[in-house]
Amino acid sequence: MSETLTAADLVRRSLDIFLSKDMKAWADQCDENVVVEFPFAPEGSPTRLEGRAAVYEYLKGYPDLIDVHRITSATVHATDDPDVAVADWSVTGRVLANGNPYDMSYATFVTFKDGKIVKYREYWNPLAFIKALGGESF
Repeated sequence: MSETLTAADLVRRSLDIFLSKDMKAWADQCDENVVVEFPFAPEGSPTRLEGRAAVYEYLKGYPDLIDVHRITSATVHATDDPDVAVADWSVTGRVLANGNPYDMSYATFVTFKDGKIVKYREYWNPLAFIKALGGESF
């Protein structure tokens, strides 16, 4: 864990980096052996990524797909474990291919070791994602 930043501080920093659309910098926050999980990912999307390189490969095209304009809310909670923080956050933006609005809320659980993300689990609504991209909603 970082000596100067708490897990909550590190999560807030990760949100700022995400908003800046620098996916390389976001991936660089991760440990080389990070595990990222998206339990509610839509069919055909990965539910688990292993390793920093896989995370960057997954994220690098995100700014070309969705233009996140701002984080509309972000509440970060410290936990009893000093290496774990939980974020409840929402964004607004546009899907670049079709101009559809992109409004999404996330619940993110992040574990750090020596200031790097070692485990990242994110929950979000795949139906809203599919709808924004122009697919059918259920």
